[in-house]
Amino acid sequence: MNHHSVIIIGAGLTGLTLAYRLQRAGTKALVLEGRPRPGGRIFTHYAPGKAPVEMGATWLGLKHRHLVGLLRELEIPLFQQQLGQLAMYDPGPERPAEKIPFPPDQEPSFRITGGSSALIQTLMDRLAEEQIIFDQPVETLDFTGKEALVRTRTETYRADRVVSTLPPNLMIDALRFTPALPPALEQLARQTHTWMGESIKAGLRFQSPFWRTGHQSGTLFSNAGPLTEAYEHADAKDEYFALKGFLHPGLVRESPIVRERMVREQLQRVYESYTVSDGEYLEYPWAEDPFTYVPYPQPVGAHQHNGHPAFRQSQFGGKFLMAGSETAKAFPGYMDGAVESAELTAKQLLNGNH
Repeated sequence: MNHHSVIIIGAGLTGLTLAYRLQRAGTKALVLEGRPRPGGRIFTHYAPGKAPVEMGATWLGLKHRHLVGLLRELEIPLFQQQLGQLAMYDPGPERPAEKIPFPPDQEPSFRITGGSSALIQTLMDRLAEEQIIFDQPVETLDFTGKEALVRTRTETYRADRVVSTLPPNLMIDALRFTPALPPALEQLARQTHTWMGESIKAGLRFQSPFWRTGHQSGTLFSNAGPLTEAYEHADAKDEYFALKGFLHPGLVRESPIVRERMVREQLQRVYESYTVSDGEYLEYPWAEDPFTYVPYPQPVGAHQHNGHPAFRQSQFGGKFLMAGSETAKAFPGYMDGAVESAELTAKQLLNGNH
């Protein structure tokens, strides 16, 4: 059993940023990831000669100072999301689509050049290859001894301190603690909303941006769905084109084939120049990702308990800390919250503050 100063559960934005911060301060952490890939809820779909399409976290604003600061430090540029002066409104199949003015005073949103996963890959490049182990979902944590024991299905690791970056509800479902966490904390975690957990992201890649012709727009809103909102998703150089948005979460009960057909039919009724076979369809239903989402024991509201201060308190004499976007003080659930959480947790670990 190898000994580690810090073990981080999860190689998403929080886990990798935390490992990066610790490494810069001279502490080498081990990151255990259940998936075969890094990034967590950041997942950019790449294909040669085509637009990168975000299946996970996508946008940020200049107010997201923790994320913006990290991107500047890593020299990763941003580019502004194009919304246009009009938006397409789809009232449903019984009525024609409308073109509505888009409010001109909207706060600008930005995307990461090269895709959100470019940030993940840059952080990966800053760490040693042996610091991250994939396909190693942690199952049990034992804090009864001087050191913590971290067990996966195949391995046991020892650590002075352990950090979970899992969404709180998933953490309670996936990890078995010895001794048990305080009942009040466990109950709070089970009632905490997992950001993006119910989301179905969908996108279509195109050879050309048909929505820029005929007084149309790549910004789409609909109360009827299946796409409830969608946006132009060209790359930073405006060379490759896509539309990307959100499906109604209730469509998780439908098959991918049915969802794709519904999206294509919606685009056909909204856009005069769209034919139903155009575009390469992509989707990601996050509710079906067991490393992100598990159902709640009882109904949970959007953002419920996100940022609760109890999540920023260490447990078991300082040997266990919770991090992750849902634990952040500001912008919990966003990429900025993930970075803020990593920065705070790094300070706690390095300064010995529990």
